[in-house]
Amino acid sequence: MAAPPRPNLIEPVPVTTLVARSGARLIADPVAPEIAVTGATLRAQHVVPGDLFAALPGARVHGADFAADALAAGATAVLTDESGAERPALREAGVPVLVHPEPRAVLGEIAAWIYGEPSLQLAVLGVTGTSGKTTTAYLVESGLRAAGRVTGLIGTVETRIGGERLASAFTTPEAPDLQALLAVMVEQGVTHVPMEVSSHALALGRVNGTRFTVGAFTNLSQDHLDFHRDMEEYFAAKSLLFDGRSTTEVVVVDSAWGQQLVTPHTVTVSTEPGTKAAWRATDIAITPTGEQAFTLHAPDGRTATATIPLPGEFNVANATLAAAILDTTGVSLDKIVAGLAAVEVPGRMERVYLGQKFTAVVDYAHKPAAVTQALQALRARTEGRIITVLGCGGDRDTAKRPMMGEAAVRGSDLVIITDDNPRSEDPAAIRAAMLQGARAVSPAQSGEVLEIGDRREAIAAAVERAGPGDVVLVAGKGHESGQEVAGVVHPFSDRAELEAAIREKLEVNA
Repeated sequence: MAAPPRPNLIEPVPVTTLVARSGARLIADPVAPEIAVTGATLRAQHVVPGDLFAALPGARVHGADFAADALAAGATAVLTDESGAERPALREAGVPVLVHPEPRAVLGEIAAWIYGEPSLQLAVLGVTGTSGKTTTAYLVESGLRAAGRVTGLIGTVETRIGGERLASAFTTPEAPDLQALLAVMVEQGVTHVPMEVSSHALALGRVNGTRFTVGAFTNLSQDHLDFHRDMEEYFAAKSLLFDGRSTTEVVVVDSAWGQQLVTPHTVTVSTEPGTKAAWRATDIAITPTGEQAFTLHAPDGRTATATIPLPGEFNVANATLAAAILDTTGVSLDKIVAGLAAVEVPGRMERVYLGQKFTAVVDYAHKPAAVTQALQALRARTEGRIITVLGCGGDRDTAKRPMMGEAAVRGSDLVIITDDNPRSEDPAAIRAAMLQGARAVSPAQSGEVLEIGDRREAIAAAVERAGPGDVVLVAGKGHESGQEVAGVVHPFSDRAELEAAIREKLEVNA
């Protein structure tokens, strides 16, 4: 993993300042007051001279086990817990050691202090929820650019600083990397940063130390129950974005989960008829060119006709949420509409067209509700068959696998169950769980089901079976450029494979 970017100019921060502000216990020799730090990381391989190395406890290993490497690379201080402080490498480190009972919880704040509290100099616009985070962030960023703002972007698909693209390792970076990244954005003149905020990031403190100008909520459905105990714990993690760290809170209230977040100061959003909300969308229709048009209602009685190049009513909800976020940052309604119309979202209901007589779409849907929504959106746009290629990831929530199979078979005429990212698991076992759910649906309510483990072959089979007016949906991986099998990531792009299969079919039929 490449080291994340860092700002060029950092004012050294005395270790004693970090100790006083964090409440940590200091283990140091008498020269400690003279030692300062100029960066932070929790990865020993990314240490540069002057860093604070965060030696955090983990599920399998303790970060203190890598302290020797960090110190050799030039770390001038270490943050850890009592267990880490007892490791020989730290007992004899010869550098200040900050000991805190919950080092992960304070790491974000400490990193923010080191990098000059960059989120206070930016409008950071956080979006959380199960589905729609990526699309909403891109919609917001498109609206900001239409209004002439200098934007950053942090999310699943990519991180962008102005026009420069960086690959994303996580939906939300680790706390020191996030604060360094925000500081780089400040240096480069960025003013507004739409940012996806995952439940993992909130639960693990990755966004601690970040002040959000806006905190926004899309929706909640089953996902990540390999990490969270149940849906209530999952929702509680999402709710942390609304615990006072966001100046303005914007919430889609079309579900009971969203309604629980509403306070007298919440900016509410809805696409449900008859729902009272500050921002609403009505008169949703598909245009002759395949876009969606709708009437956008602002809280002060203003209205505008908006269009988005994305199918599905759930994307109208994402667009309305984006409009509400943009309005809170001072973007005018005409610029909001312009931004919504111009958005491009990689791997999210992304059409692949090479002149073929059927529709081909790549989407990131990798949870039951998202699969259902994607298929409903496509069904509304076609009178032909829907052919879906779908798998489930390994080492993740196992309970959703039968539900994914069921959702796919209920909404498709043909489902090809294949591999996603099996990771360390047996791919056949993952497919078997999906097939169990698919075959539990009565034949009267389901389409045909095939099993083709090789994802490339599955995509080719779907394209081969597609006729004029049909839709081929390749779901689950979206923008991803690799497939992880047995610990090895192999180059693999659903879009590229879909294009190759379509091209071959066109050449054969030419």
